[in-house]
Amino acid sequence: MAPSLKKPVEGNDVMSENISASQAETLDCRKRIATNVENIQTNFGSKSKDLSDEHTDTLPRCCDANDICLKCKTLNADEIKLKSDRKIYYKKKEDSIVKDSSIRTVLFDLSPRWLQSFLIDPEYVITNNKKSKSSTDVHKQADSLFSTSSGFNNYRGLLNLCIILLALSNARLFLENIIKYGILIDPILWVRMCMNQPFSAVNIGLILGSNVFILIMYYTEKAMSKAMFSERFALLIQSVTLVSLITIPATVILILDPNPLLSTTVLGIYTVLFLKLISYASVNKWCRQSQSPTRHRIRRTKSVSVSEGSLVNGKEETMIIQYPENLNFNNLYYFMFAPTLCYELNFPRTLRIRKRFLLKRIVEMLFVVQLIAACIQQWILPLMHNSMKPLEDLDAARVVERLLKLAIPNHFIWLMFFYWFFHSTLNVIAELLTFGDREFYKDWWNSESVNQFWSNWNIPVHRWAHRHLYKPLLRRGHSKLTASVAVFFLSAFFHEYLVSVPLHMFKLWAFMGMLGQVPLAMVQMKYINWKYGNMVVWLSLILGQPIAILAYYHDFYINHMVAAATANQTVTP
Repeated sequence: MAPSLKKPVEGNDVMSENISASQAETLDCRKRIATNVENIQTNFGSKSKDLSDEHTDTLPRCCDANDICLKCKTLNADEIKLKSDRKIYYKKKEDSIVKDSSIRTVLFDLSPRWLQSFLIDPEYVITNNKKSKSSTDVHKQADSLFSTSSGFNNYRGLLNLCIILLALSNARLFLENIIKYGILIDPILWVRMCMNQPFSAVNIGLILGSNVFILIMYYTEKAMSKAMFSERFALLIQSVTLVSLITIPATVILILDPNPLLSTTVLGIYTVLFLKLISYASVNKWCRQSQSPTRHRIRRTKSVSVSEGSLVNGKEETMIIQYPENLNFNNLYYFMFAPTLCYELNFPRTLRIRKRFLLKRIVEMLFVVQLIAACIQQWILPLMHNSMKPLEDLDAARVVERLLKLAIPNHFIWLMFFYWFFHSTLNVIAELLTFGDREFYKDWWNSESVNQFWSNWNIPVHRWAHRHLYKPLLRRGHSKLTASVAVFFLSAFFHEYLVSVPLHMFKLWAFMGMLGQVPLAMVQMKYINWKYGNMVVWLSLILGQPIAILAYYHDFYINHMVAAATANQTVTP
């Protein structure tokens, strides 16, 4: 602060003049200092100005650097303190700003105060440490979600969108079908077809007569356990029985021509019995071969599938069955009804029947089978009937259009049949028999190759083929390709057997379709990447079945409908 100036004594003119002159000089000095201070405040932020300069750079002209006048000494001290304070302030501010941003600092100092307060907001402060992350940071290094490198895999919302679009599109097709054809669903129609068809009772007789083949195989194994005749003679009896099991029902159906739907069901039962009896005879033969003085008798502990709260008195009961103790009617018919094709002396069993689970599966069975029948009546039959004229005219564009139009409803019915049979029906049978192994299918919908699909789609058939056909061929020295072709050949035979015999026509469409899976699998493994393998599997399922259906329906229509119409015209006078 400036020193206080005493008021001069009145009457002393000389003294008064001296004080007045000194006061005027002091005021002039103060003005010069104020001007210099303003210059300091204006140019202080520039890096060209060295903050460590001595205070003599800003002394007024009346002062000498070596001899500071007493009049402005106090003012120069205040000026030095002001410079020191501002130096500390700007030093702290520089630490919070990027060191190499000198131009940005100058612009910050030259900007007005309202802009400085806005830029001091932490959101706009840029730090030099790139590794440190503040809670106020907005940007970070990241890839787009659809990029593979992002690691994002949650597409549940898109899946829901696809389901909604699929439901809406098929609802439109369903309404279009009803508007065009009306309601064609008639649950009683299937019953009338089965009852009005002549010789439909023959199918029931064939089902009951299957016990004859079962008993022949049983008594043969019983005799072999007692060494009543040789292995070759037993093999001859079993071979004749198995061949008769396949040919007799097919011959009866071809001669009497019962209802095709019931005939397909009966032939399916006989096919299952054929595979089961082969497994039954093979396992018993292995048991006989394993018995020798140097070997122990086959002793396999029964696996028990235990769920929470299903223990009996807190303990598990373990049952052991040995050969030939397994040769009894209870063991035989349990295997005949069990949802498996591979025989074992001891099956995994559950300890109780879950009534609530059983009731759910029964309701699913009844509902899904009615839904399948309704879709066939309302959707499939009109489409196939309208496809006859393009097939007769050989109109390729119209045939492809009919094929694509038939593919979607046919695939829905195929998926519903899969759920009805492999999940609902087989689980009902397994629950009633307390059968523990419920792995009837795997995640075939994720299959990346044709071979993987056929391995996961039907687990009971896959296990049978691997156990009784594929591995025995490998042990005999055949290659894996030969064994795989043999498996597909047997599958193709039974597919054609289940379709051609009830329809009374042998066009080999199903046989060639199944056998064609072998070259398709080879081409896929060699040329098609695993990313697109699943698409190939789905396309073969969606388009392959409609082609076979159209082919069989066309041939059935020509053989039966056209022939019947021609006969009526011939009889009419």
